[in-house]
Formats: sequence, structure tokens, C-alpha cells
Amino acid sequence: MEKLDVILLIGRPAAGKSETTDFLKQLEGEKRLREYHIAPFDELDDFLYVWQTFEDDNIREHVGLPRRDTDANLYFLDDRVWDFFIERIDLDFRKKLARDPLFLERHTVLMEFARGGEHGFANAFQHLSDDVLARAAILYIDVSFEESLRKNRRRYRPEEADSILYHSLEDGKMGRYYRDNDWERLSEGRDDGFIAVKGHQVPFAVFHNEPEKTLDPELLEAALHNVTGRLFKLFTRKG
Repeated sequence: MEKLDVILLIGRPAAGKSETTDFLKQLEGEKRLREYHIAPFDELDDFLYVWQTFEDDNIREHVGLPRRDTDANLYFLDDRVWDFFIERIDLDFRKKLARDPLFLERHTVLMEFARGGEHGFANAFQHLSDDVLARAAILYIDVSFEESLRKNRRRYRPEEADSILYHSLEDGKMGRYYRDNDWERLSEGRDDGFIAVKGHQVPFAVFHNEPEKTLDPELLEAALHNVTGRLFKLFTRKG
């Protein structure tokens, strides 16, 4: 099956990652494989781990136990927790392969996460195993911090704050955790190519989503077709 095996779907918060995944879910399987090189796919999104950490600490405080990972305003007490979340995604991936060694012959895995500051993408990649890196291709959705902030404010729905599509951060957390971004340095300003990570040449392609394309199905379809096509060519060249 000619497809991408593992897609690291990354970018700033609200860049358009979740909207892109939601678009792919709506596609008929043969069309998604033929036009976007993505087989039936499983998602691994570290937002779920982040949100669970918030909830767990709130429960601990409610039952009289000390908070463990966050303060009362849900700022992390130790920023190494970002490394923990990546290791958690990686472990879930390896468990998937352990249960079914042929899983990637029939499926694609989307790993979604945002990073910034000292714990940026370069650091996150160092916490991925050879099992992931040997099969991975990076799809980076590019928006400025100002656009990320705008869209983060727009999507907030308090009643669905735990959801993939509608979670949001306060402006203070956005500035602290995501204002600085190391992608330009990693990619050397290129729109596609390879990034060396732990002895692996990992292909990447950039989807520019400013002006915004992910809310218009026609614009998203064309842009995503282009970026996954470029990514697949690099992925097959690596192989």
C-alpha cells in the first residue's frame, strides 16, 4: 500500500491541525488514500494527556491530596512534563505495534502536538523512538503567533473545553508556552526537505495556513493535496 506510515502533525495551537484531521475523517477511504496518501488512520494527540493532567490534579486537590503536576491556575510545575507527554505518545504507538506488528501495513498513524519555548519541536523529536522516527514524516502547519492567538480565542467553547476541536488557552499561557517557536531554525526556512533526528532523515513539508484555509473545504482540499503529495514524494525517496 503506497501511503504515509506515521505523520507528525505539528504546529502552534489553533494552527489548523485538528480541523485538518477532522477533514480527513470525512473523506471516503479510497479517495483519502489515492489523493492524500493516508490509509485508515489512528490518532494520537497529546492534548488528551494534557487535559487529563489538569483534571487529575483538580481531583487530587478535591479529595485532599497535594497537586502533583500543576498549580491552581493550571501552569505546569516542571516543564519536563512536555517530554513526558511525547514519551506517552511514543509508548502508545509502540504498544499498538506490539499488539499488531502488521498494523502499519494497513494503517496510518497521526501524531498531533504543539510545542514552543525551550521545550520546542527539536526537543520533542529527541523523545521519539526509532520505531517512530524510521516511519515518520512531518506535516507542519504554519501560522504566526498572532494568528495562533486569534484563532485560539475564536474557537473557545467553555462547555467543550476538553474537546479536540474546541479547547483553548488563556492568553498568558499562550505567550508563556508558545510565543517562541523553533520551527524556522529546524527547517532552515524551507517549505520541504529533511530534518536529521537521532540518525534518521525525517522528511517534512509545510502547509501555510495564513491566510486561513482550514475553514474552507475547497481551499483545504487543494492545500492538503499539495502538501501531502510533496511529503509522500520525500517519504518514498527516503525509502
